[in-house]
Amino acid sequence: MSVIMNVEQQYIDLFAQCEAMICRHSAEPMNAPRAAAFADFERQGFPTRKQEKYKYTDVSKFFEPDYGLNLNRLPIPVNPYEVFKCDVPNMSTSLFFVVNDAFYNQVLPKSGLPEGVIFGGLREMAEQHPELVKKYYCKLADTSKDAVTAFNTAFTQDGVLMYVPKNVVVDKPIQLVNILRADVNFMVNRRVLIILEEGAQARLLVCDHAMDNVNFLATQVIEVFAEENSVFDLYELEETHTSTVRFSNLYVKQGANSNVLLNGMTLHNGTTRNTTEVTLAGEGAEINLCGMAIADKNQHVDNNTSIDHAVPNCTSNELFKYVLDDQSVGAFAGLVLVRPDAQHTSSQQTNRNLCATRDARMYTQPQLEIYADDVKCSHGATVGQLDENALFYMRARGIAEKEARLLLMFAFVNEVIDTIRLEALKDRLHLLVEKRCRGELNKCQGCSICK
Repeated sequence: MSVIMNVEQQYIDLFAQCEAMICRHSAEPMNAPRAAAFADFERQGFPTRKQEKYKYTDVSKFFEPDYGLNLNRLPIPVNPYEVFKCDVPNMSTSLFFVVNDAFYNQVLPKSGLPEGVIFGGLREMAEQHPELVKKYYCKLADTSKDAVTAFNTAFTQDGVLMYVPKNVVVDKPIQLVNILRADVNFMVNRRVLIILEEGAQARLLVCDHAMDNVNFLATQVIEVFAEENSVFDLYELEETHTSTVRFSNLYVKQGANSNVLLNGMTLHNGTTRNTTEVTLAGEGAEINLCGMAIADKNQHVDNNTSIDHAVPNCTSNELFKYVLDDQSVGAFAGLVLVRPDAQHTSSQQTNRNLCATRDARMYTQPQLEIYADDVKCSHGATVGQLDENALFYMRARGIAEKEARLLLMFAFVNEVIDTIRLEALKDRLHLLVEKRCRGELNKCQGCSICK
């Protein structure tokens, strides 16, 4: 027990010493839930594999090392607009950056967003729009139920606010790039708050990159409020390195007839644990929840999802695919809950996995809990190797074995990429995945970060 507490103790001491500094460099709406969140963290401690929800990823061990934190908010000497030239061909975006866990506001994109749309640093926006942030911040992310969310809420000082007013359509996709930059082993705590009012529409692409070859630990909490008749796409693309650990908790609440697409793609990482919790709170809401992971070496990717059908006449489609090579480990646990009053629910959950070697490991746990009788629900999971008949067929037609294997892997994950509702991004990902399957480091064109 004392060893377990030691992991938490360094952060308990740190918070006690630095609470005033943390608050001073943040904003009142973010400070308001901080003390209660920290008390929740102290009570729970970091998750261990003894907890059902975290049984495939031992979170606590990754917080043991000594990491640097920028609690005093010293400026990082980098202009991401100069070092990061990662344009997706044929896709014009409004491009923003978070450097470690601070929104970069020294330079901002020239092309303006529609009137009334806010996209900016959470700390700055919480000072400018305190009532808006207070109304939504930390309302979905329940610190009493998840210690990572509690830890993030206690230590986070900045982040991103995205707000789209009623009936406003943001035609141009918004791109947010998270850059990890440090000379020592470093921890960042990021926060994202997304609010789409009634009838609003927007698309957000979030990319994770690491500039330096040190150990990074990133915690991230994203809250998404999609009100009635809104349409929102969130694409997350992780391309970091093998010394990066990422814990990301995504909470989504959907109003009536809203349509949300979530697609999380792990192309290069160290250890990743993504938690996604969706509540369908208004009739006619639809969620498409997709994910993909390509892992090799000793990489670890764990996705834990839950979709709560709280009301009748809602639709959920879930699709996750993994390709695991070498000694990599994948995990997927997906819960679909249909509450007693949620009649006429339509839900489909699919998890398909390829283990390219005998040493790769995949753990899959699809779950359906249905308390209503007039529903259409299905779920299925498979773990297998490449189809030997297909390999034989391709080799009989003169395709080398290595190339045939690559083509089959590539075709396997294409289904997830095809859910993307942005053609230019879809094309870009086809290329990135093909390069990743070939073992090439997925360098973005003209990007000095990856070189």
